[in-house]
Amino acid sequence: MEKVERRLMEPISDLGMDKTQQVFNRIFHRFSSKLQLFLLHKGIIYALIGFLLGRAIILSEVLPFALPFFGAIFLMKRDKVALAGLSLIAGGLTVSFEVALVITVSIIGFLVLNRLTSYLFKDQLRVLPFVIFSTVALTRIAYSFAIKSSLTLYDYMMAGVESGLSFILTLIFLQSIPLISARKYKQSLKIEEIICIMILLASVMTGMVGVSFQNLQAEHIFSRYIVLLFAFIGGSSIGCTVGVVTGLILSLANVGNLYHMSLLAFSGLLGGLLREGNKLGTSIGLLVGSILISLYGQGSADLMTTLIESMIAILLFLITPKVVTARLAKHIPGTNEHAHEQQQYVRKIRDVTAHRVEQFSQVFNALSESFTTFYDKDEYEDTEQRETDLFLSRITESTCQHCFKKEKCWVENFDKTYELMQNIMHENKQNTYQNNMKLKKEFDRHCSKASRVEEAIEQEINYFQANQKLKKEVQESRRLVAEQLLGVSNVMGDLSKEIKRERENHFVQEEQILDALQNFGIEIVNVDIYSVEQGNVDIEMSIPFCNGHGECEKIIAPMLSDILEESIIVKKEECANYPNGYCHVSFGSAKRYRIETGVAHAAKGGGLVSGDSYSMIDLGVGKFAVAISDGMGNGVRAHFESNETIKLLQKILQSGIEEKVAIKTINSILSLRTTDEIFSTLDLAIIDLQDGSSKFLKIGSTPSFIKRGDKIIKIQASNLPMGIIEDFDVDVVGEKLKAGDLLIMMSDGIFEGPKHVENYDLWMKRKISEMKTTDPQEIADLIMEEVIRTRSGKIEDDMTVVVSSIEHNTPKWASIPVSSKKIG
Repeated sequence: MEKVERRLMEPISDLGMDKTQQVFNRIFHRFSSKLQLFLLHKGIIYALIGFLLGRAIILSEVLPFALPFFGAIFLMKRDKVALAGLSLIAGGLTVSFEVALVITVSIIGFLVLNRLTSYLFKDQLRVLPFVIFSTVALTRIAYSFAIKSSLTLYDYMMAGVESGLSFILTLIFLQSIPLISARKYKQSLKIEEIICIMILLASVMTGMVGVSFQNLQAEHIFSRYIVLLFAFIGGSSIGCTVGVVTGLILSLANVGNLYHMSLLAFSGLLGGLLREGNKLGTSIGLLVGSILISLYGQGSADLMTTLIESMIAILLFLITPKVVTARLAKHIPGTNEHAHEQQQYVRKIRDVTAHRVEQFSQVFNALSESFTTFYDKDEYEDTEQRETDLFLSRITESTCQHCFKKEKCWVENFDKTYELMQNIMHENKQNTYQNNMKLKKEFDRHCSKASRVEEAIEQEINYFQANQKLKKEVQESRRLVAEQLLGVSNVMGDLSKEIKRERENHFVQEEQILDALQNFGIEIVNVDIYSVEQGNVDIEMSIPFCNGHGECEKIIAPMLSDILEESIIVKKEECANYPNGYCHVSFGSAKRYRIETGVAHAAKGGGLVSGDSYSMIDLGVGKFAVAISDGMGNGVRAHFESNETIKLLQKILQSGIEEKVAIKTINSILSLRTTDEIFSTLDLAIIDLQDGSSKFLKIGSTPSFIKRGDKIIKIQASNLPMGIIEDFDVDVVGEKLKAGDLLIMMSDGIFEGPKHVENYDLWMKRKISEMKTTDPQEIADLIMEEVIRTRSGKIEDDMTVVVSSIEHNTPKWASIPVSSKKIG
């Protein structure tokens, strides 16, 4: 495995960017951020957009862009509204005085109508599109009437078209302007939001219509540049969509160039399909699209002009820094940059969560240490001595304070007086003072008020012992709380480490395993490696629809077994519901051992409710637990106690808390829950399925036996049943299990059940050794039958026996050898 990990972890030299490129990207990122902040803060970007939208005219006379832009700025950027209005009017002046006049009148009309509607409606966002619709319609009708002195059906129709477009553009600008003006975009943009932004950009480029040099149109160059940019970033679907939207709006400004929509859409499609060739491939897509559409739409007359416009757009595209395309790609769903950004976001959330969990772990650990400080042995002895001194001082105060021999006793003979009174105190604690005649005579000779002092000590000792008992209970409770807090701290600490596990640390192995499987002829869509730790491999894959042929179990898992040099099996598989879908499979380490169990149980007198409870628990970390609990007595109450013990044990063990702490916690709960003398035993075996090591924890339970060939091994520990005392030490017995071993666990109804048997150990060992079968269920039934037979068929106590067989876990499919060159 070490060889495989070393081979898998070899660095790939072509990963990462050149150092110079990284420095350039950082410098450009800082420059672009400051430039963006400057343009937004000063409102220059709004002035530029307003100027071009003021020039934008479609269908030769319709001005649907100016007022929606002004209305959106008025609602969202009130401090920039004057600049936006002036830039719109300035843009209109570059076209004609009449256009500027219409824009000015529409702005004034909007301000008046908006003020009137503000008194009637509070939600200005909902009302804004209707206000703009009404303003544009009234302005267009008034302008037509002022020019012609009469209105025709055509005038009303054009007013409806312009106001309708303005209504729609207002909704679009309300979504797109915040995305352009925001300093920080949200993590990803919806397709609808991308289209809204493109409509805004196309509307702005409409303002470039008429700007030309040597017959080269500015709107053609920039529209092709935009299509190139989005085709390279988002692929053919985004490129084609952007081409259609941009070409449609530009063709409305100049109906004679309707073919331009086809050129942009086709070029966006080709550029997206060829983006695997990087910028050069996308540029070739634009050139091919320009040539084909130009030859089809206009012939060869304007082919050279179209090619020059495309070459200028390609030049602008090629000199666009990579950091710009990467920054835009972060917000386009489906791109690698967007996926990486999502991973970064998830990683931040994970790190924050792990940090919080780690902080909680430290808090619980600190609380545990604060409780543990009460158990310092020296401090406890000092406390006990101080309490003795305090006890004797109270006795002295009530008896010796007014005695004429006080000076002689407590000054001249202090040590002897203290020792005598301390001995009397200890004798009273044990109720043996009255029988200690030697001590009584000695104290009578020493003290002139011996009887009075003895009476005072006897009275005070009861309060002292009650106080001591209370303090001891508090200390034991503190100790239990400290152990529980430490257990929770350890669990949370482990959880924090699990959260911090970096999946991307295995990207080299992912690529190499992917290549190895694909070179073998297996198509794999995706590989995610979460762990390659020996015995704890965790790999997930996505593969095309397998049609139920079992490729994962029969081919992929055996190949991974050879690659990782350990047995790998399919842990979970989710097959696709349709032929074009993907199957998602989870692979993991096969455990070295597997366990088969057999159970036989019976209630006293053949009843339905047994006081015994048992459980087989998969702890989920490569460990398996078998537990038997015997409630005190029989019937419903005993069954309730034993069943509660098993349920609590299962929940606490599966949470990851250590076995000893779990058992002490359960014992505390059982002892504090009721004052009735209802107790339960616990027989617990925890088996590591990877190395066979086992822990046996027996709380008031009977011995267990391991049958290994002809040898019988007895497992025994001495602890009182749970719930009797609040604090006890849990004895843990360790044993290494081997393949072929049989573990027999039983309640006292089985172990002590045989009648006329003096040595239960020898009888049980003999019966187990005589059994020829290795089937766990048959052994459990035979033991139960033998015990009942000694009782002449009577069941005089609840009986439970659980037999576990430990076997090698051999995978169904052998490993398939893979050449090391394929994963090197």
